[in-house]
Amino acid sequence: MQRRVLKGFIVVALIGILTTSCATIQENPKTTVGAVGGGTFGGLVAAAAGASPAGIAAGVIGGMLVGGLVGNLLDERDKKLAAEAAQKALETTPTGKPVAWSNPDSGHSGTVTPTKTYQTESGTYCREYQQTVTINGKQEKAYGTACRQPDGSWKVVN
Repeated sequence: MQRRVLKGFIVVALIGILTTSCATIQENPKTTVGAVGGGTFGGLVAAAAGASPAGIAAGVIGGMLVGGLVGNLLDERDKKLAAEAAQKALETTPTGKPVAWSNPDSGHSGTVTPTKTYQTESGTYCREYQQTVTINGKQEKAYGTACRQPDGSWKVVN
């Protein structure tokens, strides 16, 4: 059953990626990257929840729409500030305390809040987190998990 769901997700994700034209990627890569990332996230959430292939497809499509919007509207400075806030939140911030970022040039802002810290059986430290992004007064939320790599960096694992 899980293989069938996974195959359904992969097919839907590939269709989403393949239907994004090369011209769109060249004209506005932020939208495409955001859409693909959002679609992947939406599909993974639906698959983890045990959704049917149709539910996974809906998750992919919904994630692509939200991810495309956020990717389209964040500039390079926004992304840099958000990445710096994420690094600080994951590395040194206590669970439950948000780390804020704000770009006065674009007016965009957000927070990264660690929500749980744990160590895997293999000894790797991981943190679950909530991330918000506010664009033109509208807030979007995402959740994920990042684990510390041997070099000390943090890698998002879901």
